[in-house]
Amino acid sequence: MARSMTLTPLLLLVCSNIFMTIAWYGHLKFTDTRLWIVILASWGIALVEYCFAVPANRIGYLHGWSAGQLKITQEIVTLLVFAGFAYFVLGEHLGWRHVGAFACMVGAACFMFVGKS
Repeated sequence: MARSMTLTPLLLLVCSNIFMTIAWYGHLKFTDTRLWIVILASWGIALVEYCFAVPANRIGYLHGWSAGQLKITQEIVTLLVFAGFAYFVLGEHLGWRHVGAFACMVGAACFMFVGKS
């Protein structure tokens, strides 16, 4: 049970970031759509994103994660989800700079979790 509660915030953050990435960047595939329609659609998608993000942070915090640990974990998840979205949906190529940025984020996460049992 304890292990599943540890994974729950991470899984919720993944779901949250999938919706967030779609809300923020999905409209780039539809540049002929009026901006006000894109904004309203993004708000609707962001509402779903919040329905995952808020419980992820609440559950994580109640199970011993610090706010800093939750934030840095969210940033790593965001980079992973965005990289997949940029590659598969937007057709952008990923290079060494993306790998370097991700490595720096993982390093930051290691600092946040050092000494945390």
